[in-house]
Amino acid sequence: AGSLRNIPGLENFPFNVQPDPDGGEQNGQPADPNENEQLGAGSGFFISADGYIVTNNHVVEGATDITVKLKDERELKARVVGRDENTDLAVLKVDGQGFPFVEFESNANPRVGDWVIAVGNPFGLGGTATAGIVSAYGRNVGDQYVDYLQIDAPINRGNSGGPTFDIYGRVIGVNSAIYSPNGMSAGIGFAIP
Repeated sequence: AGSLRNIPGLENFPFNVQPDPDGGEQNGQPADPNENEQLGAGSGFFISADGYIVTNNHVVEGATDITVKLKDERELKARVVGRDENTDLAVLKVDGQGFPFVEFESNANPRVGDWVIAVGNPFGLGGTATAGIVSAYGRNVGDQYVDYLQIDAPINRGNSGGPTFDIYGRVIGVNSAIYSPNGMSAGIGFAIP
């Protein structure tokens, strides 16, 4: 995965593991100063049966190899077929057919107080769903291209790129960022509508 997407005032989800700049330990192991490979994880979802996947641009930015792990434990190589840095969206493609997929809801507008479900891969715990409400919409958080949907469903590191569903199972957003003093969910999350 690539570098973090910087939205002023927000703690973005870092989907890459970077060597400790002080040369200290990382995950209980001494840092290897010669290691240049960065590994990461994020979330995404199929939008068609023929293998198109939506995620965040910052999840795949700078990636040389992308592997998609499905719920049934299959791992598929993916390639980026489109990405937009300004809106922080990316589209991936895997080979195959018959993938279960979801669709974007483009007609209904969520209201403040409507229930939402955020699904993703927080801390590598794939398939995690959390519930909350729409806290606000049209949030400008220093990004001139996106008016974010603010939700209070807990989203954490690894949720970026996952879907935000309404109670009818329709995708109304893409989990993208959080506002947090410590990098953990503080009940203020943002989804690209």
